[in-house]
Amino acid sequence: MEMNILIFGPNGSGKGTFGSIISEKFGIPQVETGAIFRENITKGTELGKQAKSFIDKGELVPDDITIPMILTRLQEDDCKKGWLLDGFPRNITQAEVFWAALQKEKITLEYVIELEINREVAKKRIMGRRLCPNDNNHPNNINVKENLPIEKDGKLLCRVCGREGLLTRADDQDEAAIDKRHGIYFDTNTGTLAAVRYFKERVKVIQVDTLPGVKEVSSHLFRLLT
Repeated sequence: MEMNILIFGPNGSGKGTFGSIISEKFGIPQVETGAIFRENITKGTELGKQAKSFIDKGELVPDDITIPMILTRLQEDDCKKGWLLDGFPRNITQAEVFWAALQKEKITLEYVIELEINREVAKKRIMGRRLCPNDNNHPNNINVKENLPIEKDGKLLCRVCGREGLLTRADDQDEAAIDKRHGIYFDTNTGTLAAVRYFKERVKVIQVDTLPGVKEVSSHLFRLLT
């Protein structure tokens, strides 16, 4: 049985973390739309060249370029047993066009995962992120209990490797930028949550509260996906 999944969640919900855990558990690739763009541009594909022309101008890549790139990726050999798509669609229009494209290509969609989190909690999680100089994948967050950095002699050290000098990303501290991204996601009329509602009428949508710890949420997801 194929396991084709869309995963939704606002910035700060742990979408990347849970996507990676699901990918590893079920042996399916975690497909991220940004990576698809980068790969097509690097390889110089026709769609990649078209996308780059818009990106270079600071414009959004149109759906009639984005969706064919995504569909091509979802039909590659490593996706034969399933895939988990992260980062698309972002609004109701994209959801409608993407659904129609899946139907045309006879690609089934088994599940949609919606990671739920309070908007203010998500914002605090984003602003609490700290990056390890050794490895950006080491989870450190001053606002997440299970990912608290080590505190020693008044300094914060990486909770994984003990390295000093944890860093912050400028965009993680830009409240206006965070609010803008969240505004798009939480828009139930035309934004990402409108897209989630669209899929609720067509496939099984699994809603999961991400406030508990990673282990609890992961176990809950595994039960619902099997």
